[in-house]
Amino acid sequence: MRIACPHCGERSLDEFLYSGDATVKRPDFASPTAMEEFVAYTFERTNPPGLHRELWYHSAGCHAWLVVTRNVATHAISDVKLARDVALADKTSTKDTA
Repeated sequence: MRIACPHCGERSLDEFLYSGDATVKRPDFASPTAMEEFVAYTFERTNPPGLHRELWYHSAGCHAWLVVTRNVATHAISDVKLARDVALADKTSTKDTA
């Protein structure tokens, strides 16, 4: 598998570290149900086939955090974005709906 880093271009999977699901939101520590929320956050995950957004770190390259959209059944990558840009876009879209 090869990942197209926005800074470095297409690189081998060996240059990257997988860091998990990019769609999971960390629960709020101050929530009255924080313990239950953290148990679900840590242990209760689904693994559906199809497209999945994942966090990857370019450890042997530019050290960028990436959000990679990958089909977990075929390993085909359909999109790679800088995690910073995804976070800023999510923050902007949250403000627009609030």
